[in-house]
Amino acid sequence: MINPKQCRAARAWLGWSQDDLAERAKCARRTIAAFEQEKSVPFDRTLRDIQKALEDAGITFLMAGARGIGLREGRDNSGNA
Repeated sequence: MINPKQCRAARAWLGWSQDDLAERAKCARRTIAAFEQEKSVPFDRTLRDIQKALEDAGITFLMAGARGIGLREGRDNSGNA
């Protein structure tokens, strides 16, 4: 699953606020804020919802084992970036 740095970077890449991500992931903004500030880790289901919201917007997370190492903008179904 994603880490706080990836979450912040993905939001920045998309130009989303914490409120935007919270709305799309159907969770509280304070959940996003605490996660990104590394003050808490959301429940697994919430973390999956956050990651899915970002992936649905075109972000691809690059993982190495249990530790996330990066992200990239994905391609849409037509093959465009």
